[in-house]
Amino acid sequence: MGKKIINLIPRAAVLLCALTVTLLPACSSHKPMATVEYVDLPRFMGDWYVIANIPTFLEKDAFNPVESYQLNADGSIATTFSFNQSAFDGEQKVYHPRGFIGNTETNAEWGMQFIWPIKADYRIVYLDEDYQYTVIGRNSRDYVWIMARTAQIPDKVYVELRDFVVSLGYSAEALQKAPQAVRD
Repeated sequence: MGKKIINLIPRAAVLLCALTVTLLPACSSHKPMATVEYVDLPRFMGDWYVIANIPTFLEKDAFNPVESYQLNADGSIATTFSFNQSAFDGEQKVYHPRGFIGNTETNAEWGMQFIWPIKADYRIVYLDEDYQYTVIGRNSRDYVWIMARTAQIPDKVYVELRDFVVSLGYSAEALQKAPQAVRD
């Protein structure tokens, strides 16, 4: 009996987080966040290293965070979010949310589903022309992700992306750099 209760706790925590992430935007007084004009989905697929973010509860103390996307035949996005917990050599955590394109004219508004039927707001608000850097935001301005195709980016690029995030209405103080190991 005790084991069943313990096994429910992580699921309940994920469900509570998903509900919070989904329902809080309804209380937001922010105007809708503009997205990029168009995302070429095949070019966007692949690995994106999280360079900085305002972390969700799942991402606190995440080292080497990477978000990977794969386009499914039905148009949804198979997503793998992986990281090491609390240290570069910490326990590896892996989550598999699914992305759903909400605006097929731009492909820049997604619903990210960790738990059915809840789809969290996910907006591609910045994407450079070479598909090397992206910023993912939310209308509620509660979470944001600066991501790149490489684990490290030049300081100048980071400052430009950070300033862009702040221009969207996010707090610079809440933005945290994600620890990424130097890779060859």
